[in-house]
Amino acid sequence: MSTDPLSAPQTNAPHDMPLPRPLDDALALMKDLRARCDWDAAQTHQSLRPYLIEEAHEVDDAIAGGDDAVLRDELGDLLLQVLFHSVVAEERGAFSMQHVAGALIAKMHARHPHLYGDGIKRPWESLKAQKAKRSTLEEGLPAGLPSLHRAHRLQDRAAGVGFDWDNALGPLAKVREEVDEVAMLIDPATGAVRDVDALEAELGDLLFAVVNLCRKTGVHGALALDRTNAKFVRRYAAMERLANADGKTLSGLSLEEQDGYWDAVKAGERGA
Repeated sequence: MSTDPLSAPQTNAPHDMPLPRPLDDALALMKDLRARCDWDAAQTHQSLRPYLIEEAHEVDDAIAGGDDAVLRDELGDLLLQVLFHSVVAEERGAFSMQHVAGALIAKMHARHPHLYGDGIKRPWESLKAQKAKRSTLEEGLPAGLPSLHRAHRLQDRAAGVGFDWDNALGPLAKVREEVDEVAMLIDPATGAVRDVDALEAELGDLLFAVVNLCRKTGVHGALALDRTNAKFVRRYAAMERLANADGKTLSGLSLEEQDGYWDAVKAGERGA
């Protein structure tokens, strides 16, 4: 086997398992691309931002898909972005990939004192709060963080300094309270909304309370919603197949008829 860090990996097809290579080889390849590829040489931290976000989403899709070969390849694409930014920074004289690794190791040591320090285990968010000395609760959270994830992280941070329920019963009661407050803004006879702006605020409170209940029970709200979204898509497709098998289309059916197909799909899943 060639020891040249720039030599091509030995595989027979795109998803065959490539021979393992040191991370230093990947770093050497990135530096070579910066030196000899016009497109790579032209990139900056700013121009690379969309690719970093895209690759992170593709890794997430690969995890959801459960295909190890796809996950391996997508992690490689994400690693490329880390290497890319590190090499660009090194060229600017800011820091190198080795400094990135050093910062990671130092941070993990500091956040695991029970493993690498005084032996005392402390809450993760409490350690981060002491280290960061944040001026606000949301300081350091990415601006583009999805709302469900932001809610979870804000609650985590508040919990890190002791502002939290003792157990899941507190947020469960809060969810029920928020449901009642939402119900007060909807006419029980007609279903009309009494105050749209107030309803938006109360629905936001309800969502926040549900995220808190998820967090206190060890569930991430975004993952729970992803699971339900996938379940809804699966069941809806099954409804369409059942209707088509009967020579019908869902759009031509009444809500009662559509509900009949929905119930049949759910019953089939329970039976399976």
